[in-house]
Amino acid sequence: MNLSRFTRAGSAVAVGVLALSLAACGSDPEPAGGETAGSDTGESMAAEGGLSGELSGGGASSQEAAMNAWRAGFQQANPDATINYDPVGSGGGRTGFGDGSYAFAGSDAALDEEEMAAAEAQCGEGGVIQFPGYVSPIAIAFNLDGVDSLNMSPETIANVFLGEITTWNDEAIAADNPDAELPDTAITVVHRSDESGTTENFEEYLYTVAPDTWTEEPSGVWPVDGQESAQGTSGVIGAAQAGQGTITYADASQVADLGTVAVGVGSDFVSYSAEAAAEVVAQSPRVEGTGEYVYTIELQRDIEGTYPVVLVSYTLACGTYADEAQAELVKGFVSYIASEEGQEAAAAAAGSAPLSDTIRQAVQPGIDAIAAG
Repeated sequence: MNLSRFTRAGSAVAVGVLALSLAACGSDPEPAGGETAGSDTGESMAAEGGLSGELSGGGASSQEAAMNAWRAGFQQANPDATINYDPVGSGGGRTGFGDGSYAFAGSDAALDEEEMAAAEAQCGEGGVIQFPGYVSPIAIAFNLDGVDSLNMSPETIANVFLGEITTWNDEAIAADNPDAELPDTAITVVHRSDESGTTENFEEYLYTVAPDTWTEEPSGVWPVDGQESAQGTSGVIGAAQAGQGTITYADASQVADLGTVAVGVGSDFVSYSAEAAAEVVAQSPRVEGTGEYVYTIELQRDIEGTYPVVLVSYTLACGTYADEAQAELVKGFVSYIASEEGQEAAAAAAGSAPLSDTIRQAVQPGIDAIAAG
């Protein structure tokens, strides 16, 4: 199928795109069944099949495990459809969506004003669709022999990542972990080298809860010089696994066997979990004054009993595409992402927090409105 408005996608993402073979879909879970109000379009499209063609998208590497599950479930039901996704990072996803290289994208940060203007120019009359397709905790993960979990206050976390706390037996870490045997091993911070929404979310957390310590305004670019860096989520995890005394931040679905930090919230320390992350989103308001089909969440990162280092990764699509076949394929795939079935598939594959019925019902009208024009 000719992608028309997005014809550059074929050449722009040919290298590094994760193509999914149909044979790999055979062992995927069967659809969960049971419909939720506002999600029936995506589930019926996946169940009935019949969609065909090829789409190329890209962006947040945090979504990679979930995206593989979405692609598998959708392609299993629509064997004549091929969905490609290049996990280039959120910044690359937003750029590719804004310049027409990608028909859809994933981003761990909402579009800013300049990015929204570029996307609206590509999308045309139907405007931009943006909704929280993937919600997951960001784990603060470390590699320290004999230590699986540590408590850290927000100020301690900020000072570690600023490079002010340099050894694992520092008194600030020891104070919150009186029973731990902490070595004098040097701390090596590993951060993202690429522009990353995960970085922006992590910085926003630190800027919000430890403003006297972390004074840099959040952005997708790491602000501290002289530390170790790596490309993408898999890159920082690999670097952390390779070195003793390392610490990093990454989507919790990919931390593997690394130790993790329980974060101080009020008087408690809260370990990461999909449930604790979901509660933050459930108690956080929608940003007002955005486009009709733009659903952005203003995260509240100080709610006791929740895990505040949470990543809300957005799905980006256009309301209008250049031809009907492309519009129907985007509508079907994006609707599957938002559906109860798609959210359960992501949760099973990546440990993410499924969207609430309230959010699903709010974003489905925008997806349903996708059309050719």
